[in-house]
Amino acid sequence: LARRHNKPLVVHVHATEFDRSGERVNQAVYDIERDAVAAADRVIAVSALTRRTLIDRYGAEPSRTRVVHNGIKGPSTDEPLPLLRPHRRTVLFMGRITQQKGPEFFLAAAERVLEQMHDARFIVAGSGDMLPAMVERTAHTRRGNRVLFTGFLQGDEIAAAYRSADAYVMPSVSEPFGLTALEAARYGTPVILSRSSGAAEVLVRGALQVDHWDVDRMAMQIMAVLQHRALAESLRSAAWEELGALTWETAAQRCLDLYTELAGDADEELEDPLAGAVPAMAAVPAAIP
Repeated sequence: LARRHNKPLVVHVHATEFDRSGERVNQAVYDIERDAVAAADRVIAVSALTRRTLIDRYGAEPSRTRVVHNGIKGPSTDEPLPLLRPHRRTVLFMGRITQQKGPEFFLAAAERVLEQMHDARFIVAGSGDMLPAMVERTAHTRRGNRVLFTGFLQGDEIAAAYRSADAYVMPSVSEPFGLTALEAARYGTPVILSRSSGAAEVLVRGALQVDHWDVDRMAMQIMAVLQHRALAESLRSAAWEELGALTWETAAQRCLDLYTELAGDADEELEDPLAGAVPAMAAVPAAIP
């Protein structure tokens, strides 16, 4: 369509086949992604981590590849929400139970924490192809009463899970961004996240960072957050400040600025850049033979 109508092509990348499959990529999917990147006048990556993958693995031209971080819905209060503290100190994992998200590293760290903190509990919220193996692993450790698998959560269940957790851990192996880290921070939950994530680029002071494979350090960070309230409050406060700059409005404006740059209308004021977008997109399929 871009070639037929002589329009610039922008490809916005939120994940790559390497994020989803590691080194065992689906060649057909990779070929489609590579062709899209090669054809694009501009590539927007959701993080610097993703930009580097696009340059190193897909041959993206660095000068044509930009970063626009995700945003988060604006907070409804001026202060972090108070946690709904349960009787036990609680650590949360929320996401797909797949290789990309690193659930096995979360459970390995949990095992180390539970050896020293008998009043802690760990919640694994989500579903995925690795769920049966993770449940079986926990059963073998005989700590099933302190590791809870909730399955897929939605709506108010998600908010309740964040607010009842004393710490949120995102141990992803490869995470182009990681919105759950921002969601947890928005609910006032102290965050520990993998350095292999885009969220680590924006939650700099408001989260503890760790290599996903370093389960000993991950366990130490979890215990530090659970045992030292001053540390937890410091993370909550710093994350709240950093979230202030991460709005969807800001992300959208950066994309619009790039579109305007490509169109050669940098000095032209756009009264309503989104006007007519939905009808135009809806009409596209009819134009394809």
